[in-house]
Amino acid sequence: MGIRTKKGVVDPAYALQIRSLHQALGIADDYDDRIGLPLQQEPERLVDAGPDMFDRPQQMTPSTMLAWQGMRDRAASDGITLLLVSAYRGAAYQADVIRRKLDGGRTLEDILRVNAAPGYSEHHTGRALDIATPGDPPLETTFELTAAFAWLSDNADEFGFVLSYPRDSVSAITYEPWHWCFRGD
Repeated sequence: MGIRTKKGVVDPAYALQIRSLHQALGIADDYDDRIGLPLQQEPERLVDAGPDMFDRPQQMTPSTMLAWQGMRDRAASDGITLLLVSAYRGAAYQADVIRRKLDGGRTLEDILRVNAAPGYSEHHTGRALDIATPGDPPLETTFELTAAFAWLSDNADEFGFVLSYPRDSVSAITYEPWHWCFRGD
């Protein structure tokens, strides 16, 4: 498995953990070559970000937290409500997400179109956020039709956030208008 990261540095223990998770899930050794995404290292430090829209505790990096709070507050002052759906997910948690979907009868190929394999999700960095707004189901492409998405498209970059998986993205992950990643770290 030719593991690479954006910075080119890989913790050998982490790489071994990822390889083991992939083997357990039946993910091919050439996954990283086919997906077009780098291995995502987990952060050294996370802070509590409060509950998400489902009342689950969330964490993110300290700088992501500050940027998220500023962006959310500014959106609110503009009459837009941004809801946190999810933030940090470790590689083991990502493996559990895939395992549950496999147990539910979905194929691995289908799952990997919408979920990065363990080790390759931006959520591992503590900088990726899935965002929703009231009145629209979370994690659906209909989010692109909301005032919240329009606001994010116009303003998120001021806070250091970018849309990770736009339409026609070069990665193998399908379009996700709800997935925004903080690039300020």
